Amino acid sequence: MLPKIMALRLLAALAGLAMVGQGAAIPPTLILYNGNVITVDARFRVAQAVAIAEDRFLAVGSTDEVRRLAAPATKLIDLNGRTVVPGLMDNHLHDAGGGPGVDLSRATSVADVLAAVAAQVKAAMPGQIIVSNSDWHEAQLREQRLPLRDDLDTVAPSTPVVLVRGGHEYILNSAALTKWRITPETSEPEGGRLSRYPDGRLNGELVDRATDLVSLPRLPPPSLDARLADRAAEYEKLHRAGSTTVRHPGISVDEYRLLQELRRRDKLRMRVHALLRPGNTPEVIGRAIDDSHIELDEGDDWLRLTGVKLAVDGGFEGGRMRDPYEPPFD
Repeated sequence: MLPKIMALRLLAALAGLAMVGQGAAIPPTLILYNGNVITVDARFRVAQAVAIAEDRFLAVGSTDEVRRLAAPATKLIDLNGRTVVPGLMDNHLHDAGGGPGVDLSRATSVADVLAAVAAQVKAAMPGQIIVSNSDWHEAQLREQRLPLRDDLDTVAPSTPVVLVRGGHEYILNSAALTKWRITPETSEPEGGRLSRYPDGRLNGELVDRATDLVSLPRLPPPSLDARLADRAAEYEKLHRAGSTTVRHPGISVDEYRLLQELRRRDKLRMRVHALLRPGNTPEVIGRAIDDSHIELDEGDDWLRLTGVKLAVDGGFEGGRMRDPYEPPFD
């Protein structure tokens, strides 16, 4: 059965397609007809049918017009009024999921967060550090705030807990602050911040470079085949939701090589644009790119590098979002 809303793999939005009157140069391998085809062209035309050859759209138009393009080997599918839409592009995707650790993705309140942490603390081995994954945000919580040190201490008075909040922030409980010897007298690293409660106590929030004060436990690296399978599964999850293209805003050279291997094995089912970020300074990035022998023009319609990512003022948490910038800007 075809889903009620079909999201098809695109090279571009249907706006770039010719209507049937211009003809198709090659016979289609697939025709979808008797549907509701949203073209998203300049006039937002709605058609009834599309003709496709492998991974390219050949034509859109009425059911009768498009069906006339069918060759003997063309597969025809009656949509029975279902809708076809251009595939969605995620323009800023780090990962589909936050990785290993306490999963907070479905938490809707601070109480939910604490319950998830408490369950892990109860099952923890002596000396174990409880770490969350990054697949959550305080905006999803009813209280619209971060769970901070005092909150975490209620369920983990002696077990170190680190909540990973996105890519720019950790929240630690008291045991974790003690473990890494972070005190009110600890100097804030350049480009980082140790947040405090109104009374001056550390509230456990470490922003940007301050997260360097914490060394999270490292898991044994998975095999190449396992990494490839995980990445393919991630893209399949996105594909089922209607995404056909993603843009990764900052990956390492190793991650790029992983995507190249996925492409080489013909298992890349998502068009990928990627920005390289093999370091945090222009000098380190330049050396890494030189050593990698990556060429500026390499790639194809499925996998392409589109630039290099540099950060000059942290993320949302680290940038100046309250106080205005004033010259001099350096």
